[in-house]
Amino acid sequence: MNDELEVKIERVDDIPLLLAHMQRMGVAELVDEQYPMHGNWRGLSMGQVVTVWLAHVLSEGDHRLNHVQEWVENRLETLRVCMGAEVEVLDFTDDRLAIVLDRLSLDECWRQLETGLNGRVLRVYDLRPERVRLDSTTASGYWQVTEAGLFQFGHSKDGRPEQPQVKVMLATLDPLGLPVVTQVVSGEKADDPLYVPAIRQVQAGLGVKGLLYVGDSKMGACETRAFVQTAGDYYLMPLSKTQLPDTELAVYLEAVRREPQRLEVIERGDEVGEVKAIAAGFEVAEPMRMAWEGGTINWWERRLIVRSYALAKSAEEALQARLTKAQAALAELTNYRKGKKRFGEEAPLRQKVEAFLQRFRVQGLLQVSYEVRQTEGFAKYRTPYEYRLHVERDEAAIQRAQASLGWRVYATNAPVQQLPLPRAILAYRQEYLVERSFGRLKGKSLSLSPMYLQIDHRATGLIRLLTIALRVLTLLEFVVRRGLAARKQTLAGLYAGNPKRSTARPTAEALLKAFKDVNLTIVRIGQHVHRHVTPLSDLQLGILALLDFPPGTYSKLTAVPANPP
Repeated sequence: MNDELEVKIERVDDIPLLLAHMQRMGVAELVDEQYPMHGNWRGLSMGQVVTVWLAHVLSEGDHRLNHVQEWVENRLETLRVCMGAEVEVLDFTDDRLAIVLDRLSLDECWRQLETGLNGRVLRVYDLRPERVRLDSTTASGYWQVTEAGLFQFGHSKDGRPEQPQVKVMLATLDPLGLPVVTQVVSGEKADDPLYVPAIRQVQAGLGVKGLLYVGDSKMGACETRAFVQTAGDYYLMPLSKTQLPDTELAVYLEAVRREPQRLEVIERGDEVGEVKAIAAGFEVAEPMRMAWEGGTINWWERRLIVRSYALAKSAEEALQARLTKAQAALAELTNYRKGKKRFGEEAPLRQKVEAFLQRFRVQGLLQVSYEVRQTEGFAKYRTPYEYRLHVERDEAAIQRAQASLGWRVYATNAPVQQLPLPRAILAYRQEYLVERSFGRLKGKSLSLSPMYLQIDHRATGLIRLLTIALRVLTLLEFVVRRGLAARKQTLAGLYAGNPKRSTARPTAEALLKAFKDVNLTIVRIGQHVHRHVTPLSDLQLGILALLDFPPGTYSKLTAVPANPP
């Protein structure tokens, strides 16, 4: 009766799931393999520290170093059981985490770690890489700019040119959006020179020939295309006006005007299975020749000339709006009224007209005629003549202009049997996959911005750490979606306020959120210890089953250790 009662409650949430998932990915052992501990290191290995830190980042959406120690202190029992190690609060001091970032910033070790992670993931999750997508983003912040520093002013993709930034190039595996290569460079760097090093690193890390590399027009530099060709791989990207001037595009379009039957309709199915025509196009073959490493290389490049219906419609509406505004502006020029200057000479009026036509980009689409009239009643400050404008639309010219809207030219060296035109366009249109990865990296999920670090190499280390977290999210989502597709099932209960709504494509964030409010309660009465975990719901058990994790992933927390602390 005199036994003292002690009750402790820990928030478990998604921690056991995340740690089990990272264990399957081999994060801790691969980190330890590339970053072995030195003699002064005590406690958890670096790989174990990274794993727990990633669990904090993913569970809390917070990468700040000074928030980890308190978070660990409030979850010690949970972490000890899930890690199978004696986790201590001092393993996660600011200084210890700063050392982790210092080591992650080592370039060669990081390349080896990425290669190891890629190999493990491909094997464990039975992935067969066919397509790699490359793109870059920037992260802005209030950093100190130094001459050779990482944080520099440059073209901002965040719309914050007044802030220094760092640039991140990602190579991701389609259709997952799984990062396979991360490059961190200073913020003023142009995108064009970043593609070849990234592709070279993918080739070395995956060891797979015949991959299709997809990128935006900045990947269209001739040197990049030649590099991919000589490596035995394939490329796909749209060509910019620098790479393909409007005069060359006009030649292609003239050919299709003569032979409209050449157009091939491109269709795509939506989420409910309805198939819609989204574009039409044709292709031509162009010989390519380039000096390369002391010699010359030659190959045939397919040019895919495609008109997007949505893009054409949007461009036509914009053109009509510009025409309307231009007509109104021109009419107002000679809409004389009291106090308004009158044009008594044709030359100034023509200059104004040309300025408006250029401003609204409607040159050649409006027919403008000039009429001179004698003014009635000669006043002291009035010219004896005034000019009037008559503006009419040139419908034939407008139709020709509309027919040229919405077209884009893509380049690829992939054979038509492997990548026919419709498949190529649909492949490029999955660009949202890498954008989604950037959204997670910079958004609420991983919160790269703002970055609370001022030392360059530690910022590099943190970005690399967060791309591991991005891999965790991407794979978690992929496995559940693949499981649902294989079972031809959907998952319900993920949407607050609408428990009956179901989806076959849940997000990783929604899956993790489903485990909120799972708690571990530890009751001590003298020498007796009782543990209780919030019973898992059918939804939570279903998610564990889709991930091929047993219910014991959570129920093991109720086991009382042989020598409780």
